[in-house]
Amino acid sequence: MRVVESLNGALHRMMAADPEVVLIGEDVLDPYGGAFKVSKGLSTAFPGQVITTPISEAGLVGVAVGMSLQGFKPVAEIMFGDFVTLAMDQIINHAAKFPWMFGLAALPLVVRVPMGGYRGYGPTHSQSLEALFMAVPGLTMVALSHLHDPGALLERATLDAGVPILFVENKSLYPVELEEGDMVGGLHRRVLDPRRPYPSVALSAAPDERPDVTLVAYGGLVPMAVRVAAEAMIEDEILVEVVVPAQLRPLPIEDILVSAEASGRVLVIEEGPRVGGWGAHVAADLTERAFGRLKAPVARIGARDVPIPSARQMEAQMLPAAGDVLAGIRDLMGKS
Repeated sequence: MRVVESLNGALHRMMAADPEVVLIGEDVLDPYGGAFKVSKGLSTAFPGQVITTPISEAGLVGVAVGMSLQGFKPVAEIMFGDFVTLAMDQIINHAAKFPWMFGLAALPLVVRVPMGGYRGYGPTHSQSLEALFMAVPGLTMVALSHLHDPGALLERATLDAGVPILFVENKSLYPVELEEGDMVGGLHRRVLDPRRPYPSVALSAAPDERPDVTLVAYGGLVPMAVRVAAEAMIEDEILVEVVVPAQLRPLPIEDILVSAEASGRVLVIEEGPRVGGWGAHVAADLTERAFGRLKAPVARIGARDVPIPSARQMEAQMLPAAGDVLAGIRDLMGKS
């Protein structure tokens, strides 16, 4: 099953089981079914639960917040995650604050944001803006990967959370097949604290051995992280443990901390800009908690600090590449 099919199936199941689940967004009606086809078939099967809107991200998220206050469980679809900036007021000043301002027991709201580049869509359709929301108290941020069950994550966010959630879907992952076995790319997979609604996943070629390097990645860079970890083992005999959080905010730092304390060397990679990025928060948190046990400063790799070009060759030069990540691992091991 592909990531897009997992998400689409989850929306079908939720709408069939709960009439309060409502999808609202632009061009979500059939036969178009949304820009990336996550919404395909929903308006045909559940015409009363799918609302198409004019091009107004502020308007559709504002309506979704209002529906949540009325007892619905709205899922707002932003066509491209870049346009979530148009709904910042509704998310930051309304959805994230209302439960605290008005004593609300719950405010169920999911805002789905297709983020990420590597597709040549240009500067306003390729960004990863997760870092903008790291400083928003009251907001939870979840990022799917092909190692998790994306549909299950979406169902928990929609049906069980009762809080506003920014649900990050990296566009490059939509056509990717889910990894459902215990082995992924030659690495052993294990779920860290499966009691959590959005658990982290760890992968290692030798999970019973102390890793040389901890590689932290999420979302669209996870397939790259898995490939590089396997290559580092084969080419350099460097044992890399990959840690993949599904919850970006609040950050489950304990999941990363265990591996970081074991390896003493951490590399955080992200698709967004390195300046002010999500990785900066991870690095600061790890440094505060494990400074004495780290063998080197926490290293970070992210996009260059310029807008994303449309030309594919130029885009490739400013977004993180597998070679950058492998070089970062070798640097931490003093093998560059």
